[in-house]
Amino acid sequence: MRTLLLLCSLSLLARAQAPQPGVAPEWDVSKVVAAFSDQAGRLKPILDKLTPNEWVSKGAPETYVAQWRQAEQELAYVTQSAKSLENDPERLTLALDTYFRWQRLASDLASLVEGVRHYQNPAVGDLVVSVLGENSSNRELLQQHISELAAQKEQEFAVVDQEAQRCRGTVTRTPARPAAPKTAPPKPAPAPQ
Repeated sequence: MRTLLLLCSLSLLARAQAPQPGVAPEWDVSKVVAAFSDQAGRLKPILDKLTPNEWVSKGAPETYVAQWRQAEQELAYVTQSAKSLENDPERLTLALDTYFRWQRLASDLASLVEGVRHYQNPAVGDLVVSVLGENSSNRELLQQHISELAAQKEQEFAVVDQEAQRCRGTVTRTPARPAAPKTAPPKPAPAPQ
């Protein structure tokens, strides 16, 4: 019985660890993520030159200051998340974190760009939009990698589930050892009359 369970477990591991077609090799994904991170890093010096505190003195709402701080913080998160993904490109959670953080940063910057154009310099606003756009191909490759990883994880789960069901069926069909014959309890002695 133990041997059977061991064989089922080994079979399960071998199928789950088999390379899955359709997912880009780790080194290719690492290169894409590195390019994505480098391109995102180009936003840092631009954000550093923004002066939303001065915009407020020109009549801009205070929310621009909060958006600017949020964008700087989100850019740091994107960079950190991308570095983690670059080191471990097969982790779906890291890929999703990087992608969603980038989406959040792009959203924050879209709102901030209006303030940049109106209160600081329209060309700087255009530069932010341009740098965001230049990273779109890397973002699309990251999105594709996420889809491929998710499909791979679904396949692995299906294999694991199928193997577990097969092993469970094999274990339940294996006949149990015959029980030792039970000896009948001694008959009680007849009661004296």
